[in-house]
Amino acid sequence: MELSAPEPRGPAEAGVTTGFLARKLGVSPTTLRSWDRRYGLGPRVRADGRHRRWSPDDVAMLQEMCRLTAAGVPPAEAARAAKGGTRPGTPVLAPAPPPAPPAPGRTSRPSAHQASRSGSGLPLGDVYQECRGLARAAVRLDAQAVQQQLTAVVHAYGLIAAWEEVMVPTLRAVGRKWEFSDDRYVEVEHLLSWHISATLRQVYVTSAARERHPDSSPVLLACLPGEQHTLPIEALSAALAQLGLPVLMLGGAVPAEAVLAAVQRVGPAGVVLWSQSRSTASVPLARHIAATRWGVRGARTQSLVLLCGPGWGRRSESGLLRPSGLRDAVRMLTSPEPTARSTP
Repeated sequence: MELSAPEPRGPAEAGVTTGFLARKLGVSPTTLRSWDRRYGLGPRVRADGRHRRWSPDDVAMLQEMCRLTAAGVPPAEAARAAKGGTRPGTPVLAPAPPPAPPAPGRTSRPSAHQASRSGSGLPLGDVYQECRGLARAAVRLDAQAVQQQLTAVVHAYGLIAAWEEVMVPTLRAVGRKWEFSDDRYVEVEHLLSWHISATLRQVYVTSAARERHPDSSPVLLACLPGEQHTLPIEALSAALAQLGLPVLMLGGAVPAEAVLAAVQRVGPAGVVLWSQSRSTASVPLARHIAATRWGVRGARTQSLVLLCGPGWGRRSESGLLRPSGLRDAVRMLTSPEPTARSTP
């Protein structure tokens, strides 16, 4: 992403201000001042000896600094490369060594040397440094960098860890920032959501083209009526496809009649119902689906029904499964026990 500085009209008006540059780069003014103090990445000319005015060369230097740090290069090394115009020793988008993905069933927390704050003004807290890079790229609306970061993190850590440890924390941070900043950052949330969706769908398309388990009933995924938040079930569809399991994705805001018709037509091994808010959760619909049977008399079957999303609350429902997250949902749907229950 290239920035163009306004034409200088005089010594005091040359270049752009720190605030303007911080907004364009997706970092905070404090971060720019810190880089100046620690690494000498300051403007070559200071108007009146006090105010920072950043020239096009200064802007290009900081763009390179942002690109390198977002890719996982240590700040000191990135600063040397940005100032000297040389490539750092650490490969871009291939930080070494990457942290190991969390073990199944465990929630991973970054260690002290992996944790950091975003520097983007987003409330990320302590997260993987990939969250920081993704947040910075999104805030400065750098679509190419966002996509590169997402592709790299899925490749490095696997889909489930990338979703739970990088994508979701960054999405939540952007959402909180938008909620408390008078509709600012809406464009950031939309950009990030679109590219996360594109990444998940690419994983699904690539995985679904491979050979899958023969004679397997599909897992049906749907958002309840009025529910448009599809990213979590897109992540689940991609994770199941990676395991060779067939998926029937119905998407967002599916009418109840359509869900029931699909269940009766395909006889899915599992039905995943996503609800983001309590206003869209329908326990009667879920129970009706769980009670639906199909097949020949004497060998009728019924689906496992998973209630996914915060809209269902914390209360468990008899006969309905309540996974805690993506990893737990995959575990339930891939259990060696039969996924469809036979009934007389």
